[in-house]
Amino acid sequence: MYVKAIYTHRIECGEVLEQVLDRYVSELLKEEVVLAITSKIISICQKQVVCKTACSKEELIKREADAIVDVAHSICLTIKDNILIPSAGIDESNGNEVYILYPKDVQKTALSIWNYLKTKHCIKHLGILITDSNVTPMRRGVTGVALGWCGFEPLYSYIGKPDLYSEPLKVTQVNLLDALATSAVLVMGEGAEQTPMAIISNAPKVHFLTRPPTTKEEKSVKISMKKDLYSPLLMGAVG
Repeated sequence: MYVKAIYTHRIECGEVLEQVLDRYVSELLKEEVVLAITSKIISICQKQVVCKTACSKEELIKREADAIVDVAHSICLTIKDNILIPSAGIDESNGNEVYILYPKDVQKTALSIWNYLKTKHCIKHLGILITDSNVTPMRRGVTGVALGWCGFEPLYSYIGKPDLYSEPLKVTQVNLLDALATSAVLVMGEGAEQTPMAIISNAPKVHFLTRPPTTKEEKSVKISMKKDLYSPLLMGAVG
């Protein structure tokens, strides 16, 4: 697998996303690649920002979060769009005195980007991945998480396949969305790199689709709070 970061100019509020894509990815697209895009430039293009002088971050978190799990070390642990994430995904870095919110309709946005690029470049098999950085409990540092996607199956199942001793695996599935997002987030960076997109090629276990994901496929990567491994923590969330 090869992941190449894409350098861009500094994306400013209200720019047209399609124009950004035309400028920077047109020469890089080919069959069976995944284009990863950080959610922050999508939010900036959508004007999903709030001036820091307009309200406090705490007020904004309460407004944007689907639920607040807890507040520890001055950081709110929240649930946003079925993802456990600090501060409802609100980012104040790289924002020039604004808070950057999650994109509007992130899954629809992924589908829109997929349709636009497939049609414009006559590509049959193309993956789109909208990413963010997130943290893992009891681990320092950030990794990647997928907020929206299109063009490939989200999970790779090992169920029924043999292990090293020919015993059938019963529950193991690979979350391709977050695995690929982590690879992309690593090369895109978190600071002043100005590399908000990445091309992933020769990714193993990825099965590309020529259609948008079904509702069932979209739901296949999600688990309800009651069934989640972290349910003892999550069930205390306040909506």
